[in-house]
Amino acid sequence: MAVSVPRPPEARLVETRQRGWVDPYAGLDAFDYVRQAPSPELAAYVEHFWVVTWTGLAEPYEQRIVSHPTVNMTITDDFHQIAGVIRGGFSYTMRGSGRVLGTRFRPGGFRPFLGGPVSRLTGRFTEIGEMYGAAGATLVGRVLTEPGARAAVALVEGFLLDLEPRRDPVAEEVAALVATAEGDVSVTRVDELAARAGRSVRSLQRLFRDYVGVGPKWVIRRFRLHEAAEQVYRGLDLATLAAELGYTDQAHLTRDFTAAVGMSPAAYARLGGSRT
Repeated sequence: MAVSVPRPPEARLVETRQRGWVDPYAGLDAFDYVRQAPSPELAAYVEHFWVVTWTGLAEPYEQRIVSHPTVNMTITDDFHQIAGVIRGGFSYTMRGSGRVLGTRFRPGGFRPFLGGPVSRLTGRFTEIGEMYGAAGATLVGRVLTEPGARAAVALVEGFLLDLEPRRDPVAEEVAALVATAEGDVSVTRVDELAARAGRSVRSLQRLFRDYVGVGPKWVIRRFRLHEAAEQVYRGLDLATLAAELGYTDQAHLTRDFTAAVGMSPAAYARLGGSRT
């Protein structure tokens, strides 16, 4: 049964939590992006709901994303899938008018809805109806025909609550460790994060594969790439940034950056300069 809770006013996302967006300011005139916090009953599992809407685009608009170590459930006219952690970047092209409703789970937060290692989903897109049968297919149909964003989010909340997830203290430990890897740029090695967790490196690796879907090394490196993208966009010197983020040299950062973002740091810096 869906739980009704007060919601803050919807607002366009401008500078809040744009990590992972490639050229984050370019699309603000093409689409609206809003986030909604989950109800208290889902807060242990869901980080936030997100809704992207666009109307009457004269030309297709492609938004590229450098992925996070999270599972997303996404419903739009084009697809309705559960996406495991995507190791590379990915993009979505908006045409005409449309809406995407997404549920971003906390790292480890999807495991209670899966009942097994999250690594099963890594790099995969699974139809909601395939995973959850008739109930999942019904949810998709109801969300697609619901014109109101808040009401559509409420439908997803009700569906997730009906699955009756059980709190998992290990999942919450994992979420805290991932938050540490994201928020503390001084964490650049797995052994440092393992020490914070009071675990061996091998134990931490197993834990992350089971609950996050990827290993801690990937998680740490991905967050450092998010940091690199933000700083390069603002014009920070690459050699200084490579040293600060724990890369062996500037060339190593350049290779990782180009593979994830889709362009070299120099090209991305020029892009950022053109937006200022």
